[in-house]
Formats: sequence, C-alpha cells, structure tokens
Amino acid sequence: MSTVETTPALDRSGPPTPSVARTGRRPAGRINRQTHPMWFLGPALAILLVFFFLPTLFNFIYAFTDWSGFKAEINPVGFANFEDLASNGTLWRALRITVVYAVLVAIFQNLFGFALAVLLERDTRLNRIARVFFLIPVLMSALAVGYIFQALLKPGNLFTYAWLGDTTWTIVVVAVIHAWKWMGLSMLIYLAGLKTIPEDIIEAARIDGASRWRTFWRIRSPLLAPAVTFNVATALLGSMNGFDIVQATTGGGPARTTEILNIFIYRTFGQGLFAQATTMSLVLFLLVALMAFPVIYVLRRREAVL
Repeated sequence: MSTVETTPALDRSGPPTPSVARTGRRPAGRINRQTHPMWFLGPALAILLVFFFLPTLFNFIYAFTDWSGFKAEINPVGFANFEDLASNGTLWRALRITVVYAVLVAIFQNLFGFALAVLLERDTRLNRIARVFFLIPVLMSALAVGYIFQALLKPGNLFTYAWLGDTTWTIVVVAVIHAWKWMGLSMLIYLAGLKTIPEDIIEAARIDGASRWRTFWRIRSPLLAPAVTFNVATALLGSMNGFDIVQATTGGGPARTTEILNIFIYRTFGQGLFAQATTMSLVLFLLVALMAFPVIYVLRRREAVL
C-alpha cells in the first residue's frame, strides 16, 4: 500500500517570502490599498482656480487698460484709470460711505449678537427654540431680507415716517437691517465662547465674594476676546463687501447717501465702463486688505493683554 505525500497549505497570514521582501512586489490577486489623499483636493483646487484666482488675476490686468463696452480693442493705459478716479469726488464719497456703513454694521451686529448670547445662554427648551429662530435670517437670502424690510418700512404699512427716504438716518437703518440678518451668526460664536469658559474660574470668583455682574464683566467678558476678534473682523470686512441689502432697500439712495462702493461699481459696469469699474473693485480689494490687517492685529494684541 503506497502512501501519498501531501504538501502543507501555505499560511497566507504569515510573513512575505524572501522574493517578495526583496522586490517589494505583492503576489497576484492582492489588492493595493495605498491611497493618495491629495487627489481629492483636485476638484476643489480647480474650482478655486477658475472662479477665484483667474478672475483676481484678470482684475489686476484690466485695471490698467481701456476696456469698455463701446469698442472691441483693449489697450494698456497705465495708471490713467487710477488718476481719473483720484480726481473724481464720487469715488471718495463712496469710499467714505462704505467705511461708515461697515463700522455701523460691525457695532450693531456685535451688540445684537452679544445680547442674544447672554440672554439665551442657559440650555432650556425655550432658549434652544429661540436660538434656532434667530439663526433663520442667516440662512435667508440677503436680497429677500432687503425687499422684505423695504416693504415693511414704506410709509403707511407699519410706519408713518419714511425711514428709507431720510438722507440722515437711511444709512443707519440699512446698517441695522444688515446687522439683523447676521446677528444670529455672532450670537452663535459668542455662545460658543461662553460655553468654553471653565466653571472653576467662575466658582472661584463667587467664593471670593464677586457679584454676578462683576463676575461677568471682570472675568467672563475678557475671556470672550477670541470671539470678539472673530465677530468684529468678519462683520467689518463682510459689510465692506456688502451689496445685496443696500441694493434691495435703497439702491444707493436717497441722494446717493447709501451708495457704497459695490453699488458704485455696479452702476459703472452698467454704463459700459468696464476698466473703470475693475479699477474700483481693485481699490476696494486694497481697502479691505489695508483695514483687515490693522484690525486683526489690534484685536490680537487685545487678546494677549486680556
């Protein structure tokens, strides 16, 4: 009776054979699970290139040309567009109105957001519902918000006074509308800041005899410095690029008292003066950059001091 020798089965879970170890190749049929995460950034980078970097680059180029809707040729003109704008008083008025509007929006938005955060800090069911309610305007279209307030502020509806027709108070009213739309976002940031304050610090202040009012202003408020930095910077710089609410409520009126720079750029583009409008947008870009860095620097210094 003959015996048949059998070869033991290979243990696939063991270490690789010497040939595999030397060549670095895996046996046939084994799946290569090595991934390349950077490839997932490709679509996002492509969109960013097409819709942000290229328009920004052409913005710098066309600002030094005579591009317009009245002729097909585009010729370089150097700094002629900047010289024309510097001698135009309308541009300086639009810049002044833009800065005033941005400062008013930053003040109102942070005051409203901070007050709501303090009032709705406790995690009750009513407060949670109220938080959602105040976040709804953030999700709404800015144009829709502007048209709603334009209808509400017409004389004969809810008010007898033409608030959007007063050359003194219209910019304040429009700034309040802008702040109302975005105060929910500021409220959310301030709420997050309040929730991250350690309870042992508050308890220590109470043990030392500090009142609730003194504890709030001397301990809790300084610890909200990072939230203040974020909210002030985003409100100030975001409102400088504002367009929707002003266009929907006043269109830059009355008597151009609310004609911020983006409204001025929009009208210039509508007149076919593309190079001049592009130059204005470049001026706005530089203005935002010049305001952003000092504001953020000052607020960061304030955080360090506090």
